[in-house]
Amino acid sequence: MTKVLTVGVYDYFHLGHLRLFKNARKLGDYLIVAVQDGNFILKTKPDAKVLYTTEQRKELVGALRVVDEVVTYTDIDVTIKNIDFDVFAIGEDQNHDGFQRAIKWCNEHGKRVVRMKRTPGICSSGIKRRLSNDSQRENN
Repeated sequence: MTKVLTVGVYDYFHLGHLRLFKNARKLGDYLIVAVQDGNFILKTKPDAKVLYTTEQRKELVGALRVVDEVVTYTDIDVTIKNIDFDVFAIGEDQNHDGFQRAIKWCNEHGKRVVRMKRTPGICSSGIKRRLSNDSQRENN
């Protein structure tokens, strides 16, 4: 059985996330989705506006038929070492130092790394901006 791992925050869950999961699942037989811990997000980005708790985000993701398992992660380069997987499916925008270390670890331990394409025109930050702008217009 080939196990695929993908990771993210998944706070403003949208069609791009669903397509990521479907495409990642095609890379193997079993999909593990790691959801980033909310407290860790706020520790590294104190101004972040997180809509759902970690457990709520895990419940949302876990309810999808395409997802076989949901886990929590903090530092991806540390957490990845404790998950049993064969393929690391990451977004094309996931490039920070922690991801670079995780990719290096995968390469050293025989794990395949696949960069997944984004769904054009859909991203969480764009949704947040749009919601913020709509809210400001309603208040004026």
